[in-house]
Amino acid sequence: MPTPPMTGRPPRLPSTRLESGDGTGPLAVHPKVFRDELAAAAEWVADYLGQITRHPVARPIPPAHRQALASGALPQEGQELGALLDFVDRAIAPYPTGNGHPAFFAWINSPPSPAGVIAELLATAVNATCGMGEHALMDLERGVVRDLASLAGMAPTTGGVLTSGGSMANLLCLGAARTWFLRLRGATDGPAFDQAHARLTAYHSDQAHMSVAKAAAVIGLPPWRLRAVPTTADQRMDVRALQAMVDADRASGLLPFCVVSNLGSTAGGAVDPIEAITRVCRRQGMWHHGDGAWGGLGALVPELAPLYRGVADLDSLTVDPHKTLSVPVGCGAALVTDPSRLRDAFTFRASYLDGDQDWPWMSDYTIELTRPGTRALTLWATLRQLGRSGVVDLLQHYQDLAHHLRRRVQEHPALELCNTGPLPVVCFRLAPDPGSDPVTDTPDRRADLHTAVAARIQARGHAYLATVSHQGETVLRACVCNYLTTTDDVDTLLQEVQSAIDHLRTT
Repeated sequence: MPTPPMTGRPPRLPSTRLESGDGTGPLAVHPKVFRDELAAAAEWVADYLGQITRHPVARPIPPAHRQALASGALPQEGQELGALLDFVDRAIAPYPTGNGHPAFFAWINSPPSPAGVIAELLATAVNATCGMGEHALMDLERGVVRDLASLAGMAPTTGGVLTSGGSMANLLCLGAARTWFLRLRGATDGPAFDQAHARLTAYHSDQAHMSVAKAAAVIGLPPWRLRAVPTTADQRMDVRALQAMVDADRASGLLPFCVVSNLGSTAGGAVDPIEAITRVCRRQGMWHHGDGAWGGLGALVPELAPLYRGVADLDSLTVDPHKTLSVPVGCGAALVTDPSRLRDAFTFRASYLDGDQDWPWMSDYTIELTRPGTRALTLWATLRQLGRSGVVDLLQHYQDLAHHLRRRVQEHPALELCNTGPLPVVCFRLAPDPGSDPVTDTPDRRADLHTAVAARIQARGHAYLATVSHQGETVLRACVCNYLTTTDDVDTLLQEVQSAIDHLRTT
């Protein structure tokens, strides 16, 4: 049976296109039709976002529908513009990942801010290429980058560039670190570069996001020269272990050049000891990069601020506004204390490109030449909707909900809390069944049980939860990053957990 439309919108009348013979080309649409379709789309967006809690958090895509979407099959003749909205309403919107719903707790994916939704449309219409030439949106990007750096507590000199997300930001910062380190050694080209590059070594905690390993691979660092530093019981990088690993690598002839710290690990929300790691980096002549894609703005929250002492001394920081600030997806940031180091790594000249040295093109700071202007405007609009105090309130909202969830887990007779923060991610597990056989109650069996609980919750559609590896054990994990989430949604999640437990223990 076909999935019903998301908004209950009535059927549309066919629209009228302008023919290419009118001198406008096949993409042109009659101005009135275009205006009507924009108005209809705006109504649909408002209805969709306003009614999102009336639908399941997520819905599996039927195999036949998935195959139909993936098949391509472009028709010979074009369609009326009105068919676009009908298609999205029936074929795309009914199958969300779920991150727009306030009972979605699986991953660090946020819903879009209202200001961001509008700004995305406006920026798309302007359609600026924010990599080269002059455009107001490039100057706006410089401004919002400074705003982000200020919110994060970085040095006043900090600049940088907006990116597609944390993965690209981590790549840019590691690339800048490599170029900076090799230039200091005079190894910029030829045999000197090859010999030095073959010995470069970087370090991250064993809780690092996988994008760090991807970034290292892209800049030519093989896995055996990317060191995973052990963490302490609270999942923070063990600084003594880091120092020992750096010393051992130097003694063997390698060139340690960069440490990547977690400013909010994905699995458990841990924040590495920033100041202590920076001291190691300064003694060893290394770059210190902070991966704060999720937690990079934590210094604004009073209860978290002590963990972020030393942020101003970082060489670079990744922040994802499309996570904690709910900017529409596709907006990360690479923040560098000395932004000229990004230009050292990524500025290339060509006869057909003539940038302004007083106002460098944004492409000089990244590997992208063609860049969308949507990032700058959606971030600017969201920040202006919030203001600095609103950003603090938003982050505190997440913290308060996480505290509520932890309390509820601790009070629940069938659950055990695995971590206590500091960021708003809560890992918990099912308490051992008093009647279970200790011989058969193995880690693998508990992992299967947690996986089954998460799968059943996802299938029911009232909430959404995922699993994660915590200290070698597969447990349940809930992340709070939706500004619409309330304590009622948290309570619904725990009701769903209990329902899944009851079902699995009786089947």
